[in-house]
Amino acid sequence: MKHVSLLFIFFVLPLFVTAQTVTVKDADTEDPLPAVTLSSENPTYFVTTDENGKAELTRFEGVNRIQIRMLGYRTKVLSYSQIEANGFEILMQPVAFDLNDMVVSANRWSQSASNVPSKITTVSPDEIRLQNPQTAADLLNLSGEVFIQKSQQGGGSPMIRGFATNRLLYTIDGVRMNTAIFRGGNVQNVISLDPFAIQNTEVLFGPGSVIYGSDAIGGVMSFSTLTPTLSSDEHLLTKLGASVRYSSANSENTNHIDLSVGAKRWGILSSLSYFDYGHLRQGSNGPEDYIKSYYVEPQLNNDTIILQKDPLLQIPTAYSQLNTMQKIRFKASDKLEFNYGLHYSETTPYGRYDRHNRIKNGLPRYAEWKYGPQKWLMNHFKTDYVNPSLLFDNLSLSLAHQNFEESRISRDLNSTNREIRAEKVQAYSVKMDFLKITGDRNTFYYGFEYVLNDVTSEGTDEEIFTGTEQDGPARYPLATWQSLAVYINDEFEASEQITLQGGVRYNQIILDADFDTQFYPFPFEEASINNGSLTGSIGAVYRPNDSWIISTNLSTAFRAPNVDDIGKIFDSEPGAVVIPNPNLKPEYAYNADLGIAHTFDDFLKADITGYYTILEDAIVRRNFSLNGSDSLMYDGVMSRIQALQNAAEAHVYGIQLGIEAKLSSELELTSDFNFQKGEEELDDGSTSPSRHAAPWFGVSRITYELTSLTLELNSQYQGEKSHSDLSVSEQGKTEIYALNKSGDTYSPPWYTLNFKALYNLNSSYTITAGLENITDQRYRPYSSGVSAPGRNFIISLSVKI
Repeated sequence: MKHVSLLFIFFVLPLFVTAQTVTVKDADTEDPLPAVTLSSENPTYFVTTDENGKAELTRFEGVNRIQIRMLGYRTKVLSYSQIEANGFEILMQPVAFDLNDMVVSANRWSQSASNVPSKITTVSPDEIRLQNPQTAADLLNLSGEVFIQKSQQGGGSPMIRGFATNRLLYTIDGVRMNTAIFRGGNVQNVISLDPFAIQNTEVLFGPGSVIYGSDAIGGVMSFSTLTPTLSSDEHLLTKLGASVRYSSANSENTNHIDLSVGAKRWGILSSLSYFDYGHLRQGSNGPEDYIKSYYVEPQLNNDTIILQKDPLLQIPTAYSQLNTMQKIRFKASDKLEFNYGLHYSETTPYGRYDRHNRIKNGLPRYAEWKYGPQKWLMNHFKTDYVNPSLLFDNLSLSLAHQNFEESRISRDLNSTNREIRAEKVQAYSVKMDFLKITGDRNTFYYGFEYVLNDVTSEGTDEEIFTGTEQDGPARYPLATWQSLAVYINDEFEASEQITLQGGVRYNQIILDADFDTQFYPFPFEEASINNGSLTGSIGAVYRPNDSWIISTNLSTAFRAPNVDDIGKIFDSEPGAVVIPNPNLKPEYAYNADLGIAHTFDDFLKADITGYYTILEDAIVRRNFSLNGSDSLMYDGVMSRIQALQNAAEAHVYGIQLGIEAKLSSELELTSDFNFQKGEEELDDGSTSPSRHAAPWFGVSRITYELTSLTLELNSQYQGEKSHSDLSVSEQGKTEIYALNKSGDTYSPPWYTLNFKALYNLNSSYTITAGLENITDQRYRPYSSGVSAPGRNFIISLSVKI
């Protein structure tokens, strides 16, 4: 009988409760404002307005301080009784600049950015609509503060503050995406995400290990996907969105559709996108070294080298991708809500373009070098419970399962043997986050997390004439990687002007691997790692008035060795092969940040952040030996043996500068500039520039905006990376870099001019168009193995009903 009563309380009684609804409008136009956040600290609760500017206010009844926030509007603080006296209508006053964005990446709970000592930047849905990024990697590039490297068109590896790949963390709806086979080289897993299905993107710069654990050394990229919208009354709320897009530089054809149906308690959302990209054409003005005027046509007898009619076409770079998402939302009561999400992404095979630029004996090294289909599946169940109690006020439980599949397929020119190396990772995670208000000025966050990665790796050698297959060396050992962690974080409002934050995390990492010694005579058959790591952070934010924010943060971070570190066998460069090393330990980072932001009336906003990071026991590639030998035969080439080792100390420092200028009510100028410098220790005690410290880069935009029309002219740019400034490991890569007058590799400076336009035909239909790289520059972002698009015309039609 007791269980029946509980079911009645949670599922039946809420249906008879009448909710009070508030409407939020623009004070000047009286248009309803969607995505406005209403929040309170005691009790801790927040809601956002729907597309009609409405939100349920029942949970706030009796609350004295309700904060109402939206980017571009002045923050208001009202009591429930004041809102009631105003007829449950709130008018928001537009402002030119706001220092109080709402963010969730800092501690997994919604909070004002002005209370966070770390630097956080966001990419808004409006920016995504105007810029039309083709992939999630291109979406990150919109921030102007994340550098994107590409080895092929089907890729995009972010670099943040001199770190990349497995020293950066990706989260999707709060779930960790990094797996035990994220490598130190460039990774393209971020393209599995669908830009059309992303609702909000946040980038937390600097260490985030206290909240997120291993890998969050350089930063955290947090993606939030679309959520089913619930109805504010008894009628079903139906929302339909669709888009089609064409781009000329790669003959892109993209189609997207999403449908959301919401009742008061239930909501369902479906999303489907299909992307088809042809071979990418580079620009006509730039280094001749980037032109490969031929491609290899694989044949059964002899591979044929074909001269291209259009030498600017980069073959092979074409691929297609399918993304689908299904979400279900159930609001059992004002206190309890359930969400389930199913995400799936799959690409066709796609060529790794930089490998096709390698030459051997005056001919192309490879007839084939491609990634097989990249597949990603995620099931995510999340429960949010709000009920002030002794232990917590808010509780969030997240259960997730992810399946990753990727492979590498290669064959030398005129060889009859095709090598296939396939990997699968099953990733399971359980996470509980708690929030507790322990006083009028103090908020306490804590949580637990468990992650399990199960890695399977297979090697197959195929004879192309007969199709006969036999076992080949696998890329990785069979392995499991586990993480168990507990963290606490505290936010204390010392005064109206000063907020303090601090936290610690303890993480235990357990790795077990079984090696196959059939193909390589390793002196070991298994490896085990069991390491504990303690990290912490402490920071402060000082707001002397509404126009100034000064913040500082000291933090540590760690990255535990994963399966890729201890067990991978691969050719890092011609004549070198990396073999397993089971004796690795975690690397640790120590970071200091100082940030200043100031608004000058309603005309100018400027912010600058300086940082310095020290990485100790850095896991880097060094010469190694196996059974007393320093070389072995690998893939038909006698290669120098290397292994990843805790053999270096690295230093990275830099500044991030941003400005926004309101030239008039319609005209705005923005600019972001990034400078970073990194170096790491070599075997002989000397230093080398860090591979992932990009040259200075940035973006400047001038935007003209009317009610229905937005026009933007922008320029993206990158400074030169001279030969002496390249990492020692990069200096010999003639297949990706240009050559200077002395014949040495370097990364030339570049800039692009780009024009974007968005026109709202009416409340439902929108046309966006753009002309990118107007001057048709031929350029490659630093460390990239494929050139960026040449002059590119984009047009898109979107509908929202």
